[in-house]
Amino acid sequence: MRSLLRGNETFRKSYVEGARSFLQRLASDKQSPSALYVGCSDSRVIPELLTSSSPGELFVVRNVANLIPPRSDADASVGAAIDYAIEVLNVEHVIVCGHVGCGGVKAILDGHAQLRHLPSLHAWLNGAAPTILAEYDPDEEGARAWHRAVQTNVLAQVDNLRSFPAVIDRLQKGTLQVHGWVYDLASGGVDVYDPELDRFVAPAVHG
Repeated sequence: MRSLLRGNETFRKSYVEGARSFLQRLASDKQSPSALYVGCSDSRVIPELLTSSSPGELFVVRNVANLIPPRSDADASVGAAIDYAIEVLNVEHVIVCGHVGCGGVKAILDGHAQLRHLPSLHAWLNGAAPTILAEYDPDEEGARAWHRAVQTNVLAQVDNLRSFPAVIDRLQKGTLQVHGWVYDLASGGVDVYDPELDRFVAPAVHG
């Protein structure tokens, strides 16, 4: 804990001093992020870091395996964040970001019954298990199957996201875009789902 507090002191000295006017303006204004980012709680995956975003640019929801329970069975915290981001903050983008090596997805592939001694975690992953396991090929090489399962999970959560009335309304109006990403910790890059190709591809970034 002392190292974290020392880290805050370093942050105040190295960052806050040079960005004081920006932070004061940020604190006095209402937040206006452009995107809602739904990602995994994995400590190695930092959304602001991997997108080079400044404070105020992302509205972030993180949980184990980046899950979005469907509207009919919505986890209160995830549903509340989606409603707030879209209806109050008027974000223009929603990013559902999984990552290579996701432990939550691997637990499902391994048979998450082993997690029954952790009832909350078991129940949480149980919602994602049917979709992931339906697409799982046990004969596929381990790392490839795991990667594919991560992709399957992202697309399943995108589908769940589209069950929320606020999302449906904004998509119909053309004021919201939904994106599926998979982040690779080793390379630092993301693959983005292309609905026309029906697969994840490296993004073409211009400008």
